[in-house]
Amino acid sequence: MENAVLLLKNVNVVDVITGKITYSHLLIQNGYITRIFSAHKQIGNIHKKAVIYDLKRKYVIPGLIDMHVHMKKDYAPIFTAAGVTTVRNTGGNVGELENLIHANDGAPTPRVISSDRIIDGPPGLWGENSPWNINVNDAQSARAEVRRQVEAGADFIKVYGWLSKEIMEVVVDEAKKHQREVSCDLIHSVDVTATDAAKMGIKWNEHASGILKDLFPEWTMQANEDVWKDIDWENPDEKKIRDVCKVLVEYNVVLCPTMVLYDQANLMRNYWYSEEKIMDKIKENSVLMQHWRRFIENTSSLSILGMQHTFNKAITKAYFDLGGLVVAGTDTPAGIFTFPGMALHRELELFVKNGLSEIDAIRTATINAADALNRQDIGVIQEGTIADMVVLEKNPLKDIRCTKEIHSIIKGGTVYTQDELLEKVPVEENIKKSVEEFMNSFLDTNYKSG
Repeated sequence: MENAVLLLKNVNVVDVITGKITYSHLLIQNGYITRIFSAHKQIGNIHKKAVIYDLKRKYVIPGLIDMHVHMKKDYAPIFTAAGVTTVRNTGGNVGELENLIHANDGAPTPRVISSDRIIDGPPGLWGENSPWNINVNDAQSARAEVRRQVEAGADFIKVYGWLSKEIMEVVVDEAKKHQREVSCDLIHSVDVTATDAAKMGIKWNEHASGILKDLFPEWTMQANEDVWKDIDWENPDEKKIRDVCKVLVEYNVVLCPTMVLYDQANLMRNYWYSEEKIMDKIKENSVLMQHWRRFIENTSSLSILGMQHTFNKAITKAYFDLGGLVVAGTDTPAGIFTFPGMALHRELELFVKNGLSEIDAIRTATINAADALNRQDIGVIQEGTIADMVVLEKNPLKDIRCTKEIHSIIKGGTVYTQDELLEKVPVEENIKKSVEEFMNSFLDTNYKSG
């Protein structure tokens, strides 16, 4: 329900800064939190026009932020239904997502902070140039592509592992000229390590990638079987990991480990699943389900990713313990069964299983994520911030799994039930038409030149 003025009464507010819970009333006006005051005091006539919601001591956390997704319109409202009110789109096309990017704060879809197409090196992990990726091997093309992305509206630039070290440095240099940060996925890199990328000035490390290359210089995803066998995948050397992580901390790298991606690949056919109603809606998406089923049949590619899960978790914990900035992301819908929205709740569970407290896990998807994005208006429940909140039935500081027990979602001051948001999921016929229109528009531009 959209209202200009809301009063949320009798709610337990989880303060992600202090880690404390305060029993409060919240006044929301025009999509922003304008006043927070103790629920132990009389309200009085605080605002004559306010629509009042008595939340009866339910718990409220800031709207969650998934810091690594690949967004499509067909499942955007599912993220919001899961309490994910902001996403960082790490590779896609800003033209395709234009309506989502420019939606108002109260829209039923997440706020989208997006890169444009991935900049890779030839022949390209994802094939020839497309609306979603481009392969470059010369400085002039690299600089031109960065400029094109900036003009198109990209919030940051994403580079991929087959890009050479020399051209990656060119991309970083050009991005800096346009005040854009650079994100790297080095899983498939053959010559760029995590510390190389950090020293170039790349701020964002996706998937905790490139660190294995620092630890084992002979290893790549394409290495022969003997190289793989020489690594003890179940017993990471914690001292060596900490030594690499110290360098990344020194360069203020933001680590987005996407543990759920590795964990689901490791679990394979025993993948994590949850029984919320959102899952039923996800299963209706035939494109997603077919995508994941194809992957699960290709056990070889999943197994080499899955066997890295112990290292991924060890790196995440070491980086957190060293004071590095760690944020939660899922890579939805990559790999297998990275369920939109719900995979982030699994990521929070994995943080706790990996030794973080519940409040620290929640911070990775709220205040820490917002700080990494330089956004002071989201990620916290404070006066003056956007009213993005998730109302929970139970206390998530006692059990992180309680983040899935959602009563309602408030997005930019608009109150939604999960059912209302799931009803906003577009039918597949409309999505197919939208994709066709986008592709036709893409072919009419100079994007295809590269």
